[in-house]
Amino acid sequence: MSLKLSAVLPDLAPWRSSRDFRLLWVQGLVTYFSSAVAMIALPLQIKEMTGSPLAVGAMGAVELVPLVVFGLYGGALADAVDRRRVLIATEAGLGLLALLLLLNSLPAEPMLWPLYVVAAGVSALAGLQRPALDSLLARIVPHDQQTAAAALNSLRWQMGAIAGPALAGLLVAYAGHAPAYAVTIAGFLVSVLLCLRLAPAPPAHDADKPSLRGIVEGARYAWSRPVLLGTYVIDLAAMLFAFPNTIFPFLADELDADWSLGLMYAAGSVGSLVLGLTSGWTSKVRRHGLLVVFGAAAWGLAIAAAGWFSNVWLVLLCLGFAGAGDMLSGLGRSTIWNQTIPEELRGRLAGIEVLSYSVGPQLGQVRAGAMAGWTGTRAAIWTGGVACVASVGLLCAALPKLLGYDSATDEDALRRKAQREAEDAQQSRAVQPSA
Repeated sequence: MSLKLSAVLPDLAPWRSSRDFRLLWVQGLVTYFSSAVAMIALPLQIKEMTGSPLAVGAMGAVELVPLVVFGLYGGALADAVDRRRVLIATEAGLGLLALLLLLNSLPAEPMLWPLYVVAAGVSALAGLQRPALDSLLARIVPHDQQTAAAALNSLRWQMGAIAGPALAGLLVAYAGHAPAYAVTIAGFLVSVLLCLRLAPAPPAHDADKPSLRGIVEGARYAWSRPVLLGTYVIDLAAMLFAFPNTIFPFLADELDADWSLGLMYAAGSVGSLVLGLTSGWTSKVRRHGLLVVFGAAAWGLAIAAAGWFSNVWLVLLCLGFAGAGDMLSGLGRSTIWNQTIPEELRGRLAGIEVLSYSVGPQLGQVRAGAMAGWTGTRAAIWTGGVACVASVGLLCAALPKLLGYDSATDEDALRRKAQREAEDAQQSRAVQPSA
């Protein structure tokens, strides 16, 4: 019996049911694409100006602290103000920072320090924006369509992540940095216009002002929920032990395949894209904790195999499988977050989510670099993959409720579903014409 194509292709139900989801999807595609152009052009400009790998790597150092601080504050802000206003303000701010990059690139001898200032500013604005953006999904998409919405959003991200760097490389190579920054500015301008068309997303009437106490309240809620805690720590462990991107140049050298470096960086996104294009079946899954666990374990196994094989094509294939595993785990995490977290805490928990998927890769690059210097490049990769699988197993044993999560029976999921149905009913009554 042949498999129905509709069961494999992405589920488009969120696209059909929510105008705001359509707007955010297109806005996100434009933003990811234009941001990816700048993310490639900026380190390339630092490299050309300094010739120093350390100077390029210093970008990560200046980005990490603003992302952590403003990510946590952005979570509290998203619960206290209109999330639509946060999106508009941060997108406009990112456009202004891109304008600074453009102006700095025009003189014959651009200055170096503004590049680091802009990198820190972009990280801060991204930290402010991401909780508001993530917390909107649970409001604008029906409860039972959260997995499909997460798959469509991941698909959008992969499209921008693949096309953006490709265009950036061509623009910088043939036209210079200024045109690349101009494309970024144009993208953010379009993004602001799309955000202006979104419906207002005000906070709850009794929402408190952003405060340290509110951030702590969100952290306590996450700590008290083993399912949520499991999604955070499994992702953190997977990235800490098995994120070897920083040593890909050395891996390409060892495999005598310098030409493959770009493909190594792109392989994970291609794997994620393939899974996104065949993600229709995930809409029928109820045990989303299994997606988190199996996806993270598959990521670790694929990274371990990539470090073990000496054939470059097998390495690239493994990296593609790793990207698919990472996306599968991401679908599970996003669905659990949006199906269980109360609306009044959604922004603050989204701020914690920013930390869980941003700090891990940063620390993972440090681990990979240190291990490569001690054990060699390939050993650093495959041992990290093995450590990832082992840590996922241990965390599952310590947090069994994650494996047992079922959206049809979980108390938090049922409570959030009832809350969402009440919100929809109230909104429906508000828009009905009076008799």
